[in-house]
Amino acid sequence: MKLFLDTANLDEIRALAETGLVDGVTTNPSLIAKSGRDMAETIAEICAMVAGPVSAEVTATDPGQMLAEGRKLAAIANNVAVKVPLTPAGLATCKSLSDDGIMVNVTLCFSPAQAMLAAKAGARFISPFIGRLDDLGRDGMGLIEDIVTIYANYDFATEVLVASVRGVQHVVDAALIGADVATVPPSVIHAMYKHPMTDKGLEAFLADWEKTGQSIL
Repeated sequence: MKLFLDTANLDEIRALAETGLVDGVTTNPSLIAKSGRDMAETIAEICAMVAGPVSAEVTATDPGQMLAEGRKLAAIANNVAVKVPLTPAGLATCKSLSDDGIMVNVTLCFSPAQAMLAAKAGARFISPFIGRLDDLGRDGMGLIEDIVTIYANYDFATEVLVASVRGVQHVVDAALIGADVATVPPSVIHAMYKHPMTDKGLEAFLADWEKTGQSIL
């Protein structure tokens, strides 16, 4: 499963991209606003750091304006994936951009029916928001399982991009189900490294090595 970073913080992206574990980045208007930087400049810098897809979201709701924004965002770099909402205007924009060979990430998906429409519109990615469903007492991971099954039934090429991830277990569950991508905050990536037994084992190894008085270098 691919791991994308869900942030617009350039320092965090740069540090994690250097590990070679980051396959892409997702942003949205809220993350761009939080960064306090110009949207186009931010997206361009992220695209230069990460070889994989970088999602940049339109802000218009009118179909014509949405399409114009999508084309402008796609022109920033070859690895931009234009993010559009799962609305009639968003799916119409998805179809037009996809027909032109532009990657599209359809976001704010909350049902299998919506995911079917996005796939038929040619979306490269569908972004179901599992954390927000969990907050409402709904089964967010059940939605991922349904979408993965439907897409497999009909060989849809759209990749399931698990969004609104709240912790490591969400990532593990998504991988077990067979999702293509999970987009996660940097804090979740850092948490994935950690296990108390790893720390304890390393401490014991180093203590034993110190007793030998040797040095590898």
